[in-house]
Amino acid sequence: MKRDRAPTKVFGDDRGGVTVEAAVAVCGLVVVLALGVAAVMAVVGQLRCTDAAREAARLVARGDASRADGVVEAIAPQGARWAVHKEGDTAWVEVSVSRLGVELRARAYAVLEPGVADG
Repeated sequence: MKRDRAPTKVFGDDRGGVTVEAAVAVCGLVVVLALGVAAVMAVVGQLRCTDAAREAARLVARGDASRADGVVEAIAPQGARWAVHKEGDTAWVEVSVSRLGVELRARAYAVLEPGVADG
């Protein structure tokens, strides 16, 4: 008995197509996951900068500016920079850090206590 075989296509072979599509899809999912993790880390860094600025502004307003440096180092992300500015009876603290090419910055204001505003 003779079997008729269809001619084999050299360029039209679809074997392995699903594997390639799956590999591309997995690569896409990894990229999306990496971007999601980077976004979450940026939000966490921003929140840490905000908390550090708030606590430092509170300490400066109470007249305990010497402790503000330790508080910023403990709360803010590693490598954060901070600055204190006083104008009249108010003070504001700005904490900033660069993460993944994005500058995270937070600022907090406080009214100085009466004894601190005079000094």
